[in-house]
Amino acid sequence: MRLIERITRLFRADVHDLLDRIEEPAVVLRQAVRDMEKELGLDEQSIRQLARDDERLANRLAESESLLKDIEARLDVCFQSGREELARRLIKRRLETQNLQKQLGRKRSQMKDQLARRKARFEENQARLEEIRQKAELLADEASDETLGQEPGFPSDVIRDEDVEVAFLREKQIRSRP
Repeated sequence: MRLIERITRLFRADVHDLLDRIEEPAVVLRQAVRDMEKELGLDEQSIRQLARDDERLANRLAESESLLKDIEARLDVCFQSGREELARRLIKRRLETQNLQKQLGRKRSQMKDQLARRKARFEENQARLEEIRQKAELLADEASDETLGQEPGFPSDVIRDEDVEVAFLREKQIRSRP
């Protein structure tokens, strides 16, 4: 039983090793970068569409506000003229417009929240993409170094977010001293 497990493990290791050699990490990484760029493009389109929709809602809200002012002026005329039936219809229209404004306001608020979430996700994905690009460049440099018989590049060539943050805090500390 122990012998069969060892042979199976050895066979699996050989298969995985073979797949690793066939797969070429640099090629897989470049494809991942292309896929992420495509996804970011779609996210960017979605953000632009949401921004346009938000602008349309803002315009509709402004139009409804203008309509309410117009209705108020007409109501004044109706009451001065004693046209109560016409005033009732205008009041109904005012109530409908106010109701529409509430709905548009809620919809716009939801859209702003959705837009903020998408922008945050977009920025997060953009940062991740940049990180992967740096890793891909490093991997490509290592691959070219290996083909030339040189030493592979050092991982310190990649600037991490933590390194930037520490350097930023140092600079901030230096500049805050009198």
